[in-house]
Amino acid sequence: MYLKSIEVHGFKSFADRIVMKFSDGITGIVGPNGSGKSNVADAVRWVLGEQRVKQLRGESMTDVIFSGTEIRKPLSSAFVSITFDNADHALQVDYDEVTVSRRLYRSGESEYMINGAGVRLRDVNELFYDTGIGKEGYSIIGQGQIDRIMSSRPEDRRELFDEAAGIVKYKVRKNASEKKLESEKQNRQRVTDILSELDNQRVPLEKQADKARKYLDKREKLKNLEVNEFLAESESRIEEINDLQGKIETTQRDLDTKKADFDGAKREYEKVQTRIEELDRQIEEDRNTLNDGNLTASKLEGEINVLKEKIRASEGNRKHFEERIGQIKEELGGLKKQEDEARAKRDETRDSLEKLAAESGKAAERLTEIQLEIDQENERSDSLNSEVMAVLGRRADIKSRIEALGEHLRQCTVRESEINSRVIQSRTDEAEIKGRIDTLSEDFERVASEIKAMDERKKEIEESLATFKGRLSALDRKLTESQAAYHQDKSRLDAMSDIVSRYEGYGQGVRFVMDRTGSYPGIRGAVSDIIRAEKKYETAIETALGGSIQNIVTDDEATAKDLINELKAARGGRVTFMPLTSVKPSQPIKRAEALREKGALGTADTLVSYEPEYENVVSSLLGRILVVEDMDSAFRIARKYDYSLRIVTLQGELLAPGGSISGGSNNRKDSSLLSRKRMVEELRKKVVESKKNAEQAEIDIENTKKERTSMREELTQHDTKHQQKLIEQNTIRMNIEKERERERNNRNSAGSLEEEKAALKDEMAGVTAEKEEAVANLSASQEEERNSGNRSGSPLKEWQSFGRKRPRQRKKQAVLR
Repeated sequence: MYLKSIEVHGFKSFADRIVMKFSDGITGIVGPNGSGKSNVADAVRWVLGEQRVKQLRGESMTDVIFSGTEIRKPLSSAFVSITFDNADHALQVDYDEVTVSRRLYRSGESEYMINGAGVRLRDVNELFYDTGIGKEGYSIIGQGQIDRIMSSRPEDRRELFDEAAGIVKYKVRKNASEKKLESEKQNRQRVTDILSELDNQRVPLEKQADKARKYLDKREKLKNLEVNEFLAESESRIEEINDLQGKIETTQRDLDTKKADFDGAKREYEKVQTRIEELDRQIEEDRNTLNDGNLTASKLEGEINVLKEKIRASEGNRKHFEERIGQIKEELGGLKKQEDEARAKRDETRDSLEKLAAESGKAAERLTEIQLEIDQENERSDSLNSEVMAVLGRRADIKSRIEALGEHLRQCTVRESEINSRVIQSRTDEAEIKGRIDTLSEDFERVASEIKAMDERKKEIEESLATFKGRLSALDRKLTESQAAYHQDKSRLDAMSDIVSRYEGYGQGVRFVMDRTGSYPGIRGAVSDIIRAEKKYETAIETALGGSIQNIVTDDEATAKDLINELKAARGGRVTFMPLTSVKPSQPIKRAEALREKGALGTADTLVSYEPEYENVVSSLLGRILVVEDMDSAFRIARKYDYSLRIVTLQGELLAPGGSISGGSNNRKDSSLLSRKRMVEELRKKVVESKKNAEQAEIDIENTKKERTSMREELTQHDTKHQQKLIEQNTIRMNIEKERERERNNRNSAGSLEEEKAALKDEMAGVTAEKEEAVANLSASQEEERNSGNRSGSPLKEWQSFGRKRPRQRKKQAVLR
């Protein structure tokens, strides 16, 4: 057998699930301090059933559950599983591979499993007895364990040798057997007590058994009588059934006849129904045809109205066309007149053209002369044009440059406007980004506060879950105690009720009489049944009554007489009867002033309660007995009144007239006859209260379990919501980082725009200066032109003068042409 693997999840520093596999041989685990090497050994010791927290280097058992870090939330449970190769069956199980698992919740609940099946801690311990592998075995040597073994007491070291010797299992079994023997001794003692109690109940139970046997015999006779009665009734019922059967047959024949008539009527009805349906269909078809005809008629009437409207429109158009034809005829007459006038004008124009042709010959000769002058002027114009074009070219260059500079300046202005717009947009974006960052920061703080609140709520839930184990244990103890008290009180109540109902402790005659209460309605009961006394007066009243407490009260002397005769006949014993019709009240106490003595409580009949009809009985028994607090008071009063009074103390001492004193301990079974009913009532109240407490404890346990289940579900939902909030918080954090990156980029872009704007201003200043220089040059050229225009022989002046002549020459040429 060897260790194959260890699986750990949520145990101490192992937040994530990790599986360590081992092969046959030696495996070492190395790492720096604090890396969790010792936690592996603690995990092995823990899964094998270690219950001592100090051995696991903690303060409480829940310390072994991963408690979380800054970036990891704590887990709700710890789980460790260890697997052994059991091919050699060193472990006494039928599996070749054994896996032992343990899981612990923060509520304190723990569970153990062997190969996936739930087991007890005891089963795990017994599995590894005498193998050296258990939590106390020598196969696990922790830090400082050698020193502890060497410095421990011999008794402690012996446990290690017992483990190595393989006798631990037998010692454990021995201890368990001794505990079982002790428990059996206690159970035997309890059985002895029960047998003793049952032995006391044997005689009453025998009587009850006799009654039960008599009841069974009578019940058997009753059964036979009932069977005979049933058979007699069966014969009469059979005759009635035969009569009813004949009536049923007659009724059946009538029913068949009526059914045939009904079938014929049904077929006739179906035929009529079919004919009605055909007529309905025909009516529906005729109705549809009529509706179609009405629709067609309506449609044709609409078309007729449309055609009538068209005819009226055609009549109007015809009149209009006739009027238009008359107007056209009138216009044709006028056009013919105009045509005649145009022909006359054409003849006159033809004559004028002939005259102009004669004048055209003369004009051609003049044109030749003018053409020669024009050629001379054109040569002069070409020379002037060259000079003027040079001046105009320079001026045009200057103007072009000015326009180019102006365009450049406009472009710079547009660019400046664009840069200003971008700067404004950048500032707007910066404000928006800042707003989003503020909003996201608020969301981040809100989520962080929610996570903090959820962590606090989770802590509260886990603390509440941790308290459930103690609460359930306390409720279990309360339930066990309540159930034990209920069964104990119920047993005592049943026993006491049985004793009261069977009048145990009473004389044989009393029991004989009380068994016949059903036969004699005049029996009212024993004296102990008709009076009630407070607990502190019970002993005194019972002492005062003495044997009279078993007297039987009846309605009259006749009932008493019949019962006495029956007692004699059955040799049932002797009984003293007190008929209500014959018992008289006692005379008042002779020395009434004794009632006012110190320590005197009153006569005994004034210290009990009873129904008014029993006043004479109570007075006759207790009316002359004085009840005092103690013996000293009794002696003092007795001496004062010459021992002429019957005095009873609260402790049960009796001073009789004449000076005799009775007292001491009374062990008779009938010594507490007066208190039995009070004890039954008290026990009944205790039983009800114990049962109520047990039921309430069961309800509390069920409610507590439901509450625990609800809290576990809430914890699961809480963990899910907590994880969602963490994701939301991380998302908000990433969005804030993105917005801050955008803010930095926007600031860098704004800086670049400012630099570009400054460079553009410098460029615009240079362009403005250059434009001003070009404008100055243009002004200088124009000034030079004005100055040269005043001088004669100026090419430009001559060119302008020639330009004024040229139009007239062109006009002459046009006229000649």
